[in-house]
Amino acid sequence: MDNSSVNWASRFKRFFLNNRFVLFLLVLLLIGVNIMVLSKISFIFHPVIVLLKTVVLPIILTGIVYYLLNPIVDFLEKRRVGRIQSILMLYVFIIGIVAVLLTLVIPVIREQIMDLVSNFPAYSETARVQFEHLMGSKLVNQFQDSISFDPQEVVKTISQKATSFLNKTWTGIGGFLGNLLEIVLAIVTVPFILFYLLKDGKKLPGFIQGFVPTRLRGETNRVMSEMNHQISSYIRGQIIVSFCIGALLFVGYIIIGLKYSLILAVIAAFTSVVPYLGPVIAITPALIVALVTSPIMLLKMVIVWTVVQLIEGKFISPQVMGKTLKIHPITIIFVILTSGNLFGIVGVLLAVPGYAVLKVVVSHIYQWFKIRSRLYEHEPVKPED
Repeated sequence: MDNSSVNWASRFKRFFLNNRFVLFLLVLLLIGVNIMVLSKISFIFHPVIVLLKTVVLPIILTGIVYYLLNPIVDFLEKRRVGRIQSILMLYVFIIGIVAVLLTLVIPVIREQIMDLVSNFPAYSETARVQFEHLMGSKLVNQFQDSISFDPQEVVKTISQKATSFLNKTWTGIGGFLGNLLEIVLAIVTVPFILFYLLKDGKKLPGFIQGFVPTRLRGETNRVMSEMNHQISSYIRGQIIVSFCIGALLFVGYIIIGLKYSLILAVIAAFTSVVPYLGPVIAITPALIVALVTSPIMLLKMVIVWTVVQLIEGKFISPQVMGKTLKIHPITIIFVILTSGNLFGIVGVLLAVPGYAVLKVVVSHIYQWFKIRSRLYEHEPVKPED
């Protein structure tokens, strides 16, 4: 082999094979090729996708309940109560709570829902009349002329958006009813899965680490521990915060005499599970009911809502949630919107904990790559001549 060939091979090895950045690009290229190939034979994975769709909902529901109940079981176990006995005691207590709700609270909620649905056309007409009266006032007309505001065009746009929203809603309801059996079966299987998860949940990390190479088990254990902390803190904290918001709003609505106080507070509690966007959704039905009641009631409702939000933001959330997630509010909003567009209502509910888990995994992978690749090391300063 002549010198030119040797020199060419040496340069190729130095600039390509020994270049970490080029190797990184080659790895990305191989990953992209694998993704492209797998996308062409995706039909092979159809049974796996069906299996995941079948088990994902029971697992999600079981995981949420597990993070709520596991601290109680651990507490009772530390008090020398057997773990199985603790679980059975919790099941009996939960069955009692459900029985009380079915006999006392659910009938009241059902009655308020039926009353609200039956009166909704009258409420809509009252709101329309008040809006037209407001639009016909002299002060508003002057304001419209100054900003070239056309209320008819706004009403037309709102009507079109509302029609589109209702069509999508009914389509979603149809799909929901079509999957009702799947949802019921998932709820029925939750107690059985939950029992074994509460009983043997502590063995799960060790079982997973058995499939991991020995030298990676330490890092894997740290990743799983951090993921568990993020998910448990978020689920417990968000549910406690939502319950407190619902309870405070219910008391406030009772004090000011707002109709449908219980169902409106329940709606607020459920929607508050979604950070930032949930309260905006929750206040809408309360605003409508207060608006058609009287302007004074609307003012009272806004005051109650403002006070509750201040209490939640200044006292409840800092104490319950703390700084566990360390995610910027703007990031949370974009994550919720993106996940909702991709996966619907399930994506909205799981957006924040899913992002928290993904953030933990990606950050550890980045740290591992940073150490192994040495691309981020500072170059030694050359001494001056």
